[in-house]
Parts: sequence; structure tokens; C-alpha cells
Amino acid sequence: MATPYQGNVTNVAAADAAGVPVVRRIGISDLHRALQLGWEDFKAVPSHAILLCLIYPVIGLVLARMVHGYAILPLLFPLAAGFAILGPFAAIGLYELSRRREAGEPASAWDAFEVFRSPSFGAMLGLGVLLFALFVAWIMTAQAVYTAAFGYETAANIPDFANRILTTSQGWWLIIVGCGVGFLFALAALCISVVSFPMMLDRHTGAGEAIATSISAVLRNPVPMAVWGLIVAVLLVLGSLPFFLGLAIVIPLLGHATWHLYRQVIVPDPAARPVIPPRGPRKPAADFPANLFPWKRG
Repeated sequence: MATPYQGNVTNVAAADAAGVPVVRRIGISDLHRALQLGWEDFKAVPSHAILLCLIYPVIGLVLARMVHGYAILPLLFPLAAGFAILGPFAAIGLYELSRRREAGEPASAWDAFEVFRSPSFGAMLGLGVLLFALFVAWIMTAQAVYTAAFGYETAANIPDFANRILTTSQGWWLIIVGCGVGFLFALAALCISVVSFPMMLDRHTGAGEAIATSISAVLRNPVPMAVWGLIVAVLLVLGSLPFFLGLAIVIPLLGHATWHLYRQVIVPDPAARPVIPPRGPRKPAADFPANLFPWKRG
């Protein structure tokens, strides 16, 4: 299929001359377009995306079971919110599937693992470690904020925990401070990773250049990027209910959409790898189990 970005080549010559990525200004409509294209990717390869993201609902179910001990109950929300920090790295296989569909190449479950053969996979892994460190710092900070509000005493049960949070002054202090601190962590993760991983996959750049470009994209588009962060947060909350099972749809949708957001924000590289024409129709057996889904393949 033809890429939807082939006609938008503004500033490509400038990018070539400067040797650095050129960041476009985008609008809210571009976010809608990215989500729309991400959904089309998900519909085209739903079984593959669910396979890649199966770990998320599994982890969610494990966490939900652990909560019955109530020891980590105060950390349940911070753990769920942490998906926003780790998600950009966890979705690298989804970026590869979207890249292949855009280029007219076959996109199957095994093709997603081609990302491990990328020349920039080491840089992606390095940035992934950075995001994991940010995630750990967030969890430790959230625990410290809770301890500052309620001490080391654990809740007796879920109603007791809810009563503490919603009906006491310490609880409201925890909500306000916790959300404020969480916003700062989410902002840091957004700034360094909103287009970093797709860029490393597409251009084989280093982590430093990708992070710098990602920060530049946020600074050049503060309002759209703030809206994008809000969309991600809302979808992750909805996907966490019930028991994180909705993340099997939300994570691949956001992963595919992030690739298309990258295409909207960054001017295409004139030296990019050539588009490979689509192959002929594949046998139905080659599409199993994706052909079990009733959606029309894109």
C-alpha cells in the first residue's frame, strides 16, 4: 500500500542539507490521524499485536492477585501509571509492523522480531534501560509519598484503603502530591521518548540524537504533545479496567499510532531505505491466526 506521507515532503531539502531531522509543527487533527492509522494497523494484524502485548494483561492479572495481600495496594496505581513510562520501549515490535505496512512489506508476527536485527537496536536498548530506571524512580517516589502521608501501616482491606484516600486530609494530600509528581515523571518520559524509538528504527540514529529530536518535537509542538500525553494517559486508565485486560488493545493501538505520530512530526529522511512493492496475495494459511478476525485486512 502507498504510504500516506509520500506527498508531504516539506523541508526535506533542508533536512538533507543540515544532516539533522527537521521537526514539523502539527495540530490536534494530526493526532487524530495518527490514532486512525494506528487503528487500521491494529485491525490489519490484530492477532500479531495481541501476541506481542500478551505480557501486559498477564502482568496485570498477577498484580491484581498480589493485591489480595494488601501489602502493595498503595502501589497499584503507580504500577499501572508506569505503563506510560515503559510503553514506548515495549512497543518497538509494533513500530516495525507499522513500518512494514507503510512500505508495502509483509507484516506478520515474526516480522516484528526483525527489530532485534536493527543496527540501532543497541541504542534502543540503552534508552529502554533509561526508561526502566525512570520507572523504578517513580515507584520509589510514589512509595515515599505514601509513607509520608500514612506511615508504614498497611491498609486492612480495599474498603479501608479507599476510605483512607478519599475521606482524610492525608489522602487528599496524597492524591494532589502524587498526581503532581507523577505528572513530572510522565512529562520526562514523554519528552525523551515520544518519537525516539520510531526514529532509531527508521533512521538508525543513536539514542542521543533521538532524545534531542524528541525533546525538540515537544518544544515545537507543546499543545499537541500535551494533548497526546493526555490521550495516552486516558487510554491507559481505560485499558487497565478491568484487571488490565484492556491493555491488550490499548497498547498495540498506541504503539502503532506512535509510529504514525512520528511520521507526522518528523520530515521524512531523503536517504531512507526504498519502499518495497507489495508481494502477491498470500495463502490463507500464512495469515493464521489473523484470518480468524472478521475485520478487513489493510
